[in-house]
Amino acid sequence: MADRFLPGVPSGDIERIFNATAGKEIESGKLDSEESSAVLAANTFGYFYKRAAQMPPLPDCENESWPAVTVSLERTIRFPWRGGRHPVLDGLVTTPSALIGIESKRFEPYRSKSIRNLSEAYWRPVWGERMKGFENVRDGLRSDPNRYKQLGVAQLFKHAFALRTAVNRQGEYLDLTPILFYIYAEPELWPKSGKPVDSEAKSRHREEIEQFRATVAGDEVIFVSCSYQRLLSMWSSHPDTSIRAHAKAVEARFAP
Repeated sequence: MADRFLPGVPSGDIERIFNATAGKEIESGKLDSEESSAVLAANTFGYFYKRAAQMPPLPDCENESWPAVTVSLERTIRFPWRGGRHPVLDGLVTTPSALIGIESKRFEPYRSKSIRNLSEAYWRPVWGERMKGFENVRDGLRSDPNRYKQLGVAQLFKHAFALRTAVNRQGEYLDLTPILFYIYAEPELWPKSGKPVDSEAKSRHREEIEQFRATVAGDEVIFVSCSYQRLLSMWSSHPDTSIRAHAKAVEARFAP
């Protein structure tokens, strides 16, 4: 689609990124879905793919060293073993002090979700002493798979485990502060039916975010959550006119 990406977003580079990933978002047509979370994240953060230093500090991450050094999309972050599947983050931002993994949600929290069996690999004793909160979430899913009805906590603790691995492994991320940045939309209507998105589901989602945050507080991986509305509101008042225009374009196109 010619209008897949907003003005200023390097469409050719980002399409190459998506074509190189196992998710086949473009080939399958998922990226062009009216409900696609990936296209929202790609347009929001892809604007800074070639201008990382211009990205404003992410909300509640202001205490890290800025400006950003790199902004990338669809990045695989590996667990401390070779085989199996490894998490793919919607975005990855590095600053001089932090490794920030971005997980973006749009309509997903407001759909019914199935609980898959978790691999025993996640119970390997390889996560260190400062990941007990995330481990508690993991353990809770085994005893009560339906504890979280709107928030996909299994994906979140997997991302956290991978980020923790990255900053403790020799390489470009060693000793950076790991941050899991969860950003979510609260759309008004379902695109196909035009029906309102359940307000109670939105409320439960926010409550579960706070429950999750309290459980993992103090862990090595810092959990930060932010609505798209909050992020775009901040960008809309930025001194840089191009960032203000970009925020308004995201809001106009995606109404997150």
